[in-house]
Amino acid sequence: MSTKQTEKRLSRRTLMTLLITGLAVAIVFTVTPWNIIPTQVTEEVIVIAVTEDGCVGESQYGVSVVVPECVAQVGDTVSATFYLPSMEINGYLEKLDKRQNPMVDAWDRNVSGTGFSP
Repeated sequence: MSTKQTEKRLSRRTLMTLLITGLAVAIVFTVTPWNIIPTQVTEEVIVIAVTEDGCVGESQYGVSVVVPECVAQVGDTVSATFYLPSMEINGYLEKLDKRQNPMVDAWDRNVSGTGFSP
């Protein structure tokens, strides 16, 4: 009879271990924002400054990029390769913002200044 109890406890322990492992894997894949993994981007940027480290350009994502060993002048277009979080490329931030602020539309976001209500 003790053999059956031991086998039953082992199977319960195994089942619990598998359940906990499965739950941990599900949480990691659900909670871990894969959107922060850097993605390599190559694009043409317009040089806005020239420094001793190279040319500084601004990407279409609003990121300042330094291109080393650059001989371009301010206003020239050069190719730059840099890393960005995936969320800036795939629209994750916009989806998250719409989910958190569903009543704010594009017109509201573009309005600036302060006002007083009567």
